[in-house]
Amino acid sequence: MSTTSEAAVVSPDSLPHGLPSGTAALARLMVRLGDDALVLGQRLCQWITRAPTIDEDLALSNIALDLIGHARVLYTRAGQLDGSGRCEDDFAYTRSAREFTNTLLAELPNGDFAVTVARQLVYTHYAVLYYESLARCADPGLAAFGARAAKEVAFHRMHADRWTVTLGRGTGESARRMQQGLDRVWPYAAELFEEDEVLARLAVRDVVLSPAVLRETWLGGVSGVVTEAGLAVPAPAWSASGGRSGLHSEEFGPLIAELQSVRREFPGGTW
Repeated sequence: MSTTSEAAVVSPDSLPHGLPSGTAALARLMVRLGDDALVLGQRLCQWITRAPTIDEDLALSNIALDLIGHARVLYTRAGQLDGSGRCEDDFAYTRSAREFTNTLLAELPNGDFAVTVARQLVYTHYAVLYYESLARCADPGLAAFGARAAKEVAFHRMHADRWTVTLGRGTGESARRMQQGLDRVWPYAAELFEEDEVLARLAVRDVVLSPAVLRETWLGGVSGVVTEAGLAVPAPAWSASGGRSGLHSEEFGPLIAELQSVRREFPGGTW
């Protein structure tokens, strides 16, 4: 998973090892966040050579590279915390699809460009808020990562905001597709803010903030962009859930198989 992403500047080796109780829960949180970043990055990589313009081909691949850089840092530190000694490649390439704990939003198929923009809008507004909260968390290592990652994802958010408004205020066809993209993606947002026993344990110990408290701020941010685009904020009748427990969509298996194909074909191979 080697990458030149600036996220890798936050070296896992520099993160402190002396952690209070709740280390196992913190390690699980890092894996979850790493899974979100890796899986979404892999989805965005599928746009390479297929994006609407060359500029967007480069933009989406650079965003994907940032996300994979985030996953590298999070996986490596998780392997240190859980005592397994697993490295970033172990997490990415040796787990089954059932062992991944990313949200269903991250694995949602790209659809057309408007669906991808809508997915980016939902995710980036959440990620900036959550990473900013991590920058103030009790663990210095995670705080350092959060501060760095929040700055990078803020650029991803600007990209999503700009395209949402551009498509919404473009032609009748682009506005229709953007609205359909928002309607398609919106039910998957709720899972980002779910609180389970892992997050509750960390929140009680003041290690990290529960994402649930960020939902209203997130909604205000994305709603403002959607309104500026002249579109309607969706009101879904259902909410997706299960990804954090390893319950994934039919499309997830092929995505992971593609990600892991070379490693599984040549186990232990070096280049």
